[in-house]
Amino acid sequence: MDFEVPDDCRYLESHEWVRVEEGVATVGISDFAQDELGDIVFVELPEVGDRVETGDAFGVIESIKAVSDLYAPVSGEVVDRNETLFDEPELVNESPFDDGWLLAVDLDDEGELDDLLDADEYAAQIE
Repeated sequence: MDFEVPDDCRYLESHEWVRVEEGVATVGISDFAQDELGDIVFVELPEVGDRVETGDAFGVIESIKAVSDLYAPVSGEVVDRNETLFDEPELVNESPFDDGWLLAVDLDDEGELDDLLDADEYAAQIE
Protein backbone atom coordinates (compact mmCIF):
# COMPACT_ATOMS: atom_id res chain seq x y z
CA MET A 1 0.00 0.00 0.00
CA ASP A 2 1.33 3.47 -0.86
CA PHE A 3 1.16 6.19 1.75
CA GLU A 4 1.53 9.92 1.29
CA VAL A 5 4.99 11.10 2.48
CA PRO A 6 5.39 14.81 1.63
CA ASP A 7 8.93 15.96 0.87
CA ASP A 8 8.46 19.23 2.79
CA CYS A 9 8.12 17.40 6.13
CA ARG A 10 10.57 15.75 8.52
CA TYR A 11 9.53 12.67 10.51
CA LEU A 12 10.01 10.90 13.82
CA GLU A 13 10.30 7.11 13.81
CA SER A 14 7.12 7.18 15.96
CA HIS A 15 5.28 8.61 12.88
CA GLU A 16 4.84 12.28 13.80
CA TRP A 17 5.70 14.84 11.11
CA VAL A 18 6.82 18.45 11.26
CA ARG A 19 6.70 21.15 8.58
CA VAL A 20 8.49 24.46 9.28
CA GLU A 21 7.51 27.79 7.76
CA GLU A 22 9.04 31.06 9.03
CA GLY A 23 10.15 29.58 12.35
CA VAL A 24 6.78 27.97 13.15
CA ALA A 25 6.66 24.18 13.17
CA THR A 26 3.34 22.52 12.35
CA VAL A 27 3.08 19.00 13.81
CA GLY A 28 0.83 16.08 12.93
CA ILE A 29 0.83 12.31 12.45
CA SER A 30 1.65 10.60 9.18
CA ASP A 31 -0.69 9.00 6.68
CA PHE A 32 0.79 5.62 7.68
CA ALA A 33 0.09 6.28 11.38
CA GLN A 34 -3.54 7.31 10.86
CA ASP A 35 -4.07 4.21 8.70
CA GLU A 36 -2.56 1.94 11.37
CA LEU A 37 -4.67 3.53 14.11
CA GLY A 38 -7.94 3.26 12.21
CA ASP A 39 -10.87 5.58 12.88
CA ILE A 40 -9.69 8.34 15.22
CA VAL A 41 -12.28 9.27 17.84
CA PHE A 42 -10.42 11.54 20.31
CA VAL A 43 -7.39 13.83 20.47
CA GLU A 44 -5.85 15.35 23.60
CA LEU A 45 -3.51 18.30 22.94
CA PRO A 46 -1.57 20.77 25.10
CA GLU A 47 -2.80 24.31 25.67
CA VAL A 48 -1.49 27.30 23.73
CA GLY A 49 1.41 28.66 25.76
CA ASP A 50 2.56 25.22 26.95
CA ARG A 51 6.05 24.01 26.04
CA VAL A 52 6.85 20.79 24.21
CA GLU A 53 10.28 19.16 24.24
CA THR A 54 11.79 17.00 21.52
CA GLY A 55 11.00 13.33 22.08
CA ASP A 56 8.59 13.94 24.97
CA ALA A 57 4.91 12.98 24.87
CA PHE A 58 2.70 16.04 24.36
CA GLY A 59 -0.72 14.48 23.96
CA VAL A 60 -2.82 11.43 23.19
CA ILE A 61 -4.64 10.18 20.12
CA GLU A 62 -7.36 7.56 20.48
CA SER A 63 -8.88 5.39 17.80
CA ILE A 64 -11.37 2.56 17.81
CA LYS A 65 -8.34 0.21 17.98
CA ALA A 66 -5.81 1.87 20.29
CA VAL A 67 -4.72 4.79 22.45
CA SER A 68 -1.31 6.21 21.53
CA ASP A 69 0.93 8.91 22.93
CA LEU A 70 1.97 11.72 20.61
CA TYR A 71 5.66 12.71 20.63
CA ALA A 72 7.15 16.12 19.88
CA PRO A 73 9.54 16.16 16.92
CA VAL A 74 10.84 19.60 18.01
CA SER A 75 11.01 21.81 21.10
CA GLY A 76 9.23 25.11 21.57
CA GLU A 77 6.15 26.94 22.77
CA VAL A 78 2.74 25.89 21.49
CA VAL A 79 1.37 28.89 19.58
CA ASP A 80 -1.71 27.19 18.11
CA ARG A 81 -3.58 23.91 18.23
CA ASN A 82 -6.17 22.48 15.90
CA GLU A 83 -9.32 23.10 17.94
CA THR A 84 -11.47 21.63 15.14
CA LEU A 85 -10.16 18.16 16.04
CA PHE A 86 -12.00 18.19 19.37
CA ASP A 87 -15.30 18.04 17.46
CA GLU A 88 -14.00 16.37 14.28
CA PRO A 89 -11.10 14.04 15.18
CA GLU A 90 -11.72 12.13 11.94
CA LEU A 91 -9.95 14.99 10.09
CA VAL A 92 -6.69 13.31 11.11
CA ASN A 93 -7.78 10.28 9.05
CA GLU A 94 -9.13 12.30 6.16
CA SER A 95 -6.30 14.83 5.80
CA PRO A 96 -3.30 14.05 8.06
CA PHE A 97 -0.98 16.62 6.41
CA ASP A 98 -3.47 19.45 5.97
CA ASP A 99 -6.79 19.78 7.86
CA GLY A 100 -5.74 17.10 10.39
CA TRP A 101 -2.65 18.91 11.74
CA LEU A 102 -2.30 18.89 15.54
CA LEU A 103 -0.08 21.72 16.83
CA ALA A 104 1.89 24.77 15.78
CA VAL A 105 5.08 25.34 17.77
CA ASP A 106 7.37 28.39 17.90
CA LEU A 107 10.54 26.45 17.10
CA ASP A 108 13.45 26.85 19.53
CA ASP A 109 16.18 25.52 17.25
CA GLU A 110 15.86 24.66 13.54
CA GLY A 111 18.96 22.47 13.99
CA GLU A 112 16.68 19.90 15.66
CA LEU A 113 15.27 19.12 12.22
CA ASP A 114 18.62 17.58 11.26
CA ASP A 115 17.97 14.77 13.76
CA LEU A 116 14.69 13.78 12.08
CA LEU A 117 14.06 11.48 9.13
CA ASP A 118 13.64 13.05 5.71
CA ALA A 119 10.83 11.86 3.43
CA ASP A 120 12.96 9.18 1.74
CA GLU A 121 14.22 7.77 5.07
CA TYR A 122 10.72 7.72 6.51
CA ALA A 123 9.24 6.10 3.38
CA ALA A 124 11.90 3.36 3.64
CA GLN A 125 10.96 2.79 7.30
CA ILE A 126 7.27 2.18 6.52
CA GLU A 127 7.74 -0.01 3.43
